[in-house]
Amino acid sequence: MSVQSKHIFVNLPVKNLDRSKAFFEEMGFGFDEEMTDEKGACMIIGPSIYGMLLTEEFFKSFSKREIADTSNSAEVITAISATSKDEVDSLVNAAFAAGAQRAGEKMDDEYMYLKSFKDLDGHMWEVLYMTEEETK
Repeated sequence: MSVQSKHIFVNLPVKNLDRSKAFFEEMGFGFDEEMTDEKGACMIIGPSIYGMLLTEEFFKSFSKREIADTSNSAEVITAISATSKDEVDSLVNAAFAAGAQRAGEKMDDEYMYLKSFKDLDGHMWEVLYMTEEETK
């Protein structure tokens, strides 16, 4: 049997934790207050998927490597699923209203509907909807 993890935690360095929290709250995401303090915030993405927004200083305590300069490089693209095309549009429009920047072109074909954005720290996000047959 292959590895089956119960949870995923995506750790993202942020320049201003309060500002980043407000951005994602404006999009509709909530936070686990028990796992949130002045150094990091645990954003709830799904039942077992979390985005850990960590101050750059705290993030550096986990790695001796430099934090990627997202103004000229990509460190990762975090893709999250939506339940419909309308939900994709709603989430991405909320991101733009909260200050996000465009990250790529919309994809709309017979299998997938996808839009993307860069958050306040330049992290790239994709929001996608795939037809039921394609997600099995």
